[in-house]
Amino acid sequence: MLISSWNVNSVRARIENIKSYLLKYKPDILMMQEIKTEDVHFPYDDFSSMDYESHVFGQKSYNGVAIISKSKLNNVKTDLINDKLNQSRIISAEFEYKKKNIQLINIYTPNGNPVDTEKYDYKKIWLDQLIKQLKSLSKKKSNIILAGDFNIIPSAEDVYNVKSFEDDALYRLEIRKKFREMINLGFNDVYRHFHEEKEGYTFWDYMRGAWQKNNGMRIDHFLVSNSIIDQIKDININKDPRGREKPSDHTPIEINLV
Repeated sequence: MLISSWNVNSVRARIENIKSYLLKYKPDILMMQEIKTEDVHFPYDDFSSMDYESHVFGQKSYNGVAIISKSKLNNVKTDLINDKLNQSRIISAEFEYKKKNIQLINIYTPNGNPVDTEKYDYKKIWLDQLIKQLKSLSKKKSNIILAGDFNIIPSAEDVYNVKSFEDDALYRLEIRKKFREMINLGFNDVYRHFHEEKEGYTFWDYMRGAWQKNNGMRIDHFLVSNSIIDQIKDININKDPRGREKPSDHTPIEINLV
């Protein structure tokens, strides 16, 4: 079973790229972030024509998350976090796999820049609420797949030039500690589980030839409960869509369940 996560940077602007990806790689489930559209304008028909059902938590022009799936998803929720700014950043659903009930949580964490502003405070509060919810869910459910654009660079090897990010909201120590706090709840960073030292960039800026120079960072992640880590066959950062015309600045990450 192939599960993908992808910050598409506008689902309507990237629809042809997304459809090409679905046609070529055939993920069973795709979790999308930054869809940048209200629910009513989401391209449901494009995905249903490819046998995907869509679950959407949209927002006009900004943010927004969605899950599309080849099989039925249950217990879809968009209220896991009490977001005082009412931004669409989290959606969850459940599915059955080999007699196990697995909860998917798809997130788009606030960027937080510039630091020492209300945007940075919002990111910290949002992450604290996520951690609180994960603590609660972990007591009730042992099988959780948390994925999306975390807007967190976990460590120095996850960015092309760490010195230029030392005081960035993606890399500040207190933000990295929150990532570690999530893992300590009983999760594995799937990419590092399989690749302890290998570069694994998932994002390349549109500016300054970042893609061509491979000036990237790893900010998109899969965190998986310890209880199901042995069912993850591998993880792949699929760079193919990033090299296409009019790409998102992120590329899909994929896990295979066995």
